[in-house]
Amino acid sequence: MQPWIKYTLIRVGLFAIVLAALLLLRVTPYLAAPIAAVVSLCVSYIFFGRLRNEVALAVANRRRSVANDADADVEDAASDKPAA
Repeated sequence: MQPWIKYTLIRVGLFAIVLAALLLLRVTPYLAAPIAAVVSLCVSYIFFGRLRNEVALAVANRRRSVANDADADVEDAASDKPAA
């Protein structure tokens, strides 16, 4: 499984669990949603740093592989020419 999918599923699942717990405690939904978002952000930032770094490396590698595309220079040069 790709790291960004795993990280996203963990973050969404954590948000859903915290939101459900707050709603079961009868917290107003307008207050429960931002609290759940902040709690899930903080927990994922503290405990899932390794996975977050894997996502960052995967994004960087993807950008690097796109930048080294052999056809990219030809396509860029062709798009710079004015239409006749």
